Formats: sequence, C-alpha cells, structure tokens
Amino acid sequence: MVAFGKMLAFLAVGSASQSAGDASNDSCASPQDETSHLQVHSAGQHDAEEYGSKWCLLKSCKVAKKLCLFRGKCCDYAKVCKGNPCAGSKPTDNPYFDNVNCIEDGVKNVLEQSGINVTKGYVGGFNTSGREPILVPYAEEGLCPVNVHWHWGTEHYSEGEYDVELLAAPMSKAPDQPTSDADFSLLQGPVRQGFQCRSYNSTDPTFTTEYAWKYCKDTYVGETYEVHWPHSAAGACDTKWQYQSPFYDGVFCRDGIIFLDPLNTYEKIGVQAQVFTIVNDEDYYVPDLFKGMIVNGNYGSDIAYYTGSTTGTSRSNTICSRYTPITWQVDRKCHLISASSFDKMCKDMKAQADDMTDDLHPHGSRELVDFAFAADNLQLLQAQSHRA
Repeated sequence: MVAFGKMLAFLAVGSASQSAGDASNDSCASPQDETSHLQVHSAGQHDAEEYGSKWCLLKSCKVAKKLCLFRGKCCDYAKVCKGNPCAGSKPTDNPYFDNVNCIEDGVKNVLEQSGINVTKGYVGGFNTSGREPILVPYAEEGLCPVNVHWHWGTEHYSEGEYDVELLAAPMSKAPDQPTSDADFSLLQGPVRQGFQCRSYNSTDPTFTTEYAWKYCKDTYVGETYEVHWPHSAAGACDTKWQYQSPFYDGVFCRDGIIFLDPLNTYEKIGVQAQVFTIVNDEDYYVPDLFKGMIVNGNYGSDIAYYTGSTTGTSRSNTICSRYTPITWQVDRKCHLISASSFDKMCKDMKAQADDMTDDLHPHGSRELVDFAFAADNLQLLQAQSHRA
C-alpha cells in the first residue's frame, strides 16, 4: 500500500536511519523546523512507544534518554517532538500532487474535478467508475473538520440559487491578492470572483450598510461567499491542533490513513460547502459558523453529494488538481447570514493553536468545471445533521 504524504520518503530512509540515528542528534531538525510534521507509522517495524504528543513515536536508539523518530532520525524529544504536529504535512515532496494539464495528448490526465454544477438533474460527463461519495455526516465515518475558509463568490453553480455572474455589491472590491498560498492565487493577477446569489437588493440597507469588522479581512456586506469546511480522517481530531492553515496540513496530519493504493481518498477526505450572502442584520446571526455547515430549517436541508477535487484559482479547465477524488457535500441553496456571524467565525479562527491568518480573508474562486471533468455520481439527499 502506498500512503499519502511523506510515507514514501520515510520508507526510503527508514533503514538507513536505524544506524545513523544512533550516532548523534547533529542531523536533526534545525530550530526553524521544530514544528515540522512528525511521522506516525504503525506498521510495527520500529520499537516505539508514545510519549507526550500522541503523534510522536519514541525509540531508544540505544541511547539512555528519550528520543523521538523525526524524519527518519532519532532526535532529542525536547527539541523537535513538540509544537504543531501537523505543520508541513502537505505532501509537497511528492510530484504526484502537482497541478497538471487536464488533457495531455488528447487524453484526460486527471480524475474528477470541483466545483461543478449541483443543480437538480445535472449529471457530469466524467465516469467515476462506481466511486460513491460519503452520504452520511462525516463524523459517522471518522472525519473531523480541519479548517474553514471562504471564496469570493461561489465555485459551484446552482440554478436559481447561486447562478449570477459578477454581480457585486456597491461597496465590494477584490480581496487582497494572497501571495503566500499558490493554491488560492493565480500568478499575480486579480482574485477571481465566482457566481453570486440573487439575494442582493440595492434598496435595502441590510445589504448596503457596512459592518464594523473586527476579525475578518476584505469581507463585505452584500457579497456572496462560498464557505468550505475541509474534513479528514487523518486530522489531529479532538486535539488543539485539529484546525490548520493551510488546510492540507490538517488533511494529511497523520500518516497511515489516506492511501493512493488502494485508493481511499474519497472515503477519508471530504468538504462541506455552504453559500451565503452577508447582511447587516442580527436576525440572521449564527453563533457558531466555525465548526461546520449550518443544518437548521432551510439551512443545510438540500445537499448535493459527489466526488471531485480541491479547488482554488491555480486550477481551471486547462490546469487541473491532482488532489482527487474527494467527497463533496454542497448545500444547493443560498442563505442570508449576518456579518457578525462571519466575524465571530474569524474570532474563533484567531483563537486556534495554529495560525489561521492566511484564511481570514476570502480566496478567489475557480472557474466552473467543464462537463467533461464533472463527476457522473451527483446525488441529492435530504440532509441529516452534517455538523462536523
């Protein structure tokens, strides 16, 4: 079996490190690497015991003091086996996950993509070979939320709900271009705006009276945003490190759970998506937008389920994501929500152990995925409780 993340690199150095690690700590991480990802392996090839963080594996390395296995070497626990255990977990060392041409030499070069048309009755043109999305609340399958972020406009399309192109409220402006996250930026160009809800009313002050934001950045009353809650079975669930920015660090925090062979990504990784137009009206206040999709009354009552990919404006209908397939659960309706609800969510984000600053502003929206790369397994079901 081939696991995601740095498992491949670990397997390559594991046997060599057995003797090299016994010698000294000189080759261990430098101070700036102290919060880098700590490998977790349960295959039994190492004599290890848990100590402190449950993500750390210790081994004696024939030295009479506590050491931890870090990047295939035996290192001083006090120096490296602490801090954020998920930092650096995004599998950047595996070129498999780099963006690629969607079509190469006239042949489809990737699996199904996101976001797609989630209108009732829509069936995409990509043969998913019988793959089924997760059709129950993610928590029932052992997934937990590992991040929350939102996009300017929507990346999905729902006819009659969020289907208007480039309808911007008078006070809106493009969010500041994020330069540190290539997955959400398109070179140095403007952030792309997605589809808009039909809710905006220029004569109603609830859509035009700006809110005094304290925590969210570049977010405006009257605008439409698609909120995403990535979930993973490999997250640091039920620890202070559960929520991560970038979200990939949370998705791939623990090794030995997500595999390419046999492929189980769509069973272990999922995203909730819900679309809102922000209003300056406390009647639409929701106290906890941080932990997952709102399921209450009309909110979260009409869900589209399908398999797709990660999104963001580094992807298009020419350049595609290799982080696929994963499950998507998308609310097909557009909802009103108070600006204070969003600001409370940002306050909660700032309170996390990991620094979520890069997700305190809206990200650009990927263009709608063409029919050819939209999954043929879209299903519409009445929602159960889809919180976490």
